[in-house]
Amino acid sequence: MKAVRKTAPGVGNLELQDVPEPVPGPGQVVMQVHAAGICGTDLHIYLDEFATEPPVTIGHEVAGVISATGPGVTAWQVGDRVTTETYFFVCGRCLHCRRGRPNLCASRRSIGSREDGAFAEYLLTPAHNLHRVPEHLSLEAAAFTEPLACVVHGLLDTAGVRAGDRVAITGPGPIGLLALQVCIASGATAVMIGTVADTARLELATRFGAAAAPKADAGDADSVVAAVHDAIGPPDLVVECSGAGPAADLLLATAGKGARYCQLGLMGKPVRLDLDQVCYRELSVTGSNATVPTAWPRALRLLADGQVDTSRLVTHRVLLEDFEDAFAVARGGEGIKVIFGR
Repeated sequence: MKAVRKTAPGVGNLELQDVPEPVPGPGQVVMQVHAAGICGTDLHIYLDEFATEPPVTIGHEVAGVISATGPGVTAWQVGDRVTTETYFFVCGRCLHCRRGRPNLCASRRSIGSREDGAFAEYLLTPAHNLHRVPEHLSLEAAAFTEPLACVVHGLLDTAGVRAGDRVAITGPGPIGLLALQVCIASGATAVMIGTVADTARLELATRFGAAAAPKADAGDADSVVAAVHDAIGPPDLVVECSGAGPAADLLLATAGKGARYCQLGLMGKPVRLDLDQVCYRELSVTGSNATVPTAWPRALRLLADGQVDTSRLVTHRVLLEDFEDAFAVARGGEGIKVIFGR
């Protein structure tokens, strides 16, 4: 089968290779991949800014149909439409695993970085990681379950967004636009902050219900702060989704006193921040790392109920054979979400 693989450490080193189709062992299934999205983490892997164990097939945002089941698998059948959690292995014994936070397990091995992932025709995964895709939900939409589960964990579990909150979000990419919709579904009022290069994405944010969508290109943070405060007042919660140091610094200046700061985007490198603002404004700072199992059913409900719309996020649909063009589009910030599909 064809698979997009990180072949060696360093920038780039992605190749489309022929590899054997996986065979399920005990407690495992093989799913035929119908949709797999390029994530910011995949771009960090391309840039050698995220730990991997090459050679390895990358990709982890996925949905498909079960094509084979291994010994002992009784809850799933060939033909079932599914998406899968990404932790191929966690120890199950450490304090974090026992507290329902396997994302923090030191022994965690995830698909797409340390185990073969989803940019392939078939994917091997533990059966206990599967979630059934509702019949009325497309597999393309279901491929957003993983990034949406990340947002659900970061915003609902960690930052605690709630009805009546005033929220400012930086980074109108896929994660930012999902975060915007989760905030609105939670009863919050939100603004989306981007740059001039994000004009089309900011227009989409307003169609999703953002109260304002100011641009932060001029280098004048005061004008952006004023635009946010004019639209919603001093934010109770600020959410950084771009993975850019200047955006994080802007949110520290934008947050209201006593607000919460939530970091969802990965920077990929150290950045300088004015952390005195955490003291002066008495901010609570949270971050989130991937997902926890309880976030997945909630993410699927948001998709199935139509509270989160992914149809307008997919701007490029490509074949695995065109992975170089797909990564060029994603790295260049063209469109919003690039999906490998059948």
